[in-house]
Amino acid sequence: MTRRVLMTVLFALAAALCLQHPARAQTDPLPSWNEGAAKNAIITFVNRVTREGNMGYVPPEARIAAFDNDGTLWCEQPFYFQMAFAFDRIKALAPKHPEWKTQEPFRSLLQGDVKTAASAGEKGLLEVVAATHSGMSTEDFADAVRDWLASARHPRFHRRYTDLVYQPMLEVMHYLRANGFKTFIVSGGGIDFMRPWTEHIYGIPPEQVVGSSGVTRFELRDGKPVLMKEAKVEFVDDGPGKPVGIHRFIGRRPLIAFGNSDGDLQMLQYVSAGDGARLVMYVHHDDAEREYAYDRTSQIGRLDKGLDEAAAKGWPLISMKNDWKVVFPPTSGGGSVGEAPR
Repeated sequence: MTRRVLMTVLFALAAALCLQHPARAQTDPLPSWNEGAAKNAIITFVNRVTREGNMGYVPPEARIAAFDNDGTLWCEQPFYFQMAFAFDRIKALAPKHPEWKTQEPFRSLLQGDVKTAASAGEKGLLEVVAATHSGMSTEDFADAVRDWLASARHPRFHRRYTDLVYQPMLEVMHYLRANGFKTFIVSGGGIDFMRPWTEHIYGIPPEQVVGSSGVTRFELRDGKPVLMKEAKVEFVDDGPGKPVGIHRFIGRRPLIAFGNSDGDLQMLQYVSAGDGARLVMYVHHDDAEREYAYDRTSQIGRLDKGLDEAAAKGWPLISMKNDWKVVFPPTSGGGSVGEAPR
């Protein structure tokens, strides 16, 4: 072997060795996940339904994945982020409502006493939502949501609420879309609260967001057509409402569903009961150090009946503590993982 040939071979071997580790890293579709049953369940299922010739192959048009939002795609403690928005809106609107200084639950919220305000129960909560989510156009409401998300900070993590999305779940959505899936949000949260930001943060466009909704009415204001938000509930996309919402707004039973609470149980039951291969998974909040630990007794995101159902039916649990290398994106702007929606 001549010296020139020897050097060529050595350079080729060195190049191959240098590229070996990055190549392995690039083939991992879920780099923020630890190796284990949960990660394996996702990858195995996607391979099963997307590879032509497999017994479980599903054509792209039928590849639908549904994700709950609160507690599944972003943090939901110490209370739902939409309620944090409503509480801050009460303070912003207070100068126009002097009666709130003596009227509960507004009085307590203005004093920063969320616990007392919460004791007003569902009636008080509906009063807060009615006061902060109605009497304006859908465009004005969307602007209010975007302005709040740009400035508000989480009380524990001191980061924007949209920074508190789950990096591992962003990777799951990206991975599914790369394999021909359409990703939908199916959430108990307000549809008008989510639609202004989900495309930027998750890569999920407004038309693929299913949520609870209030009544809207058409008006002409100064000759301009607008949709006005009324203080009336139209549809609650939670619990048994989730399968109804899937049927009404998606029109196909998903192949995959992710949730984290008993409010997602009926959605997971509905998806798992479909023909052929199905994957349903619960995100289990068991990491008090990096996020929160709660399940059966929590007032927010309670996972009780769902834990029992998962154990009985063999649904995989995603352990936040054990399955995720990281919880939140390391830098602001969680949408950096996403790509153009499909």
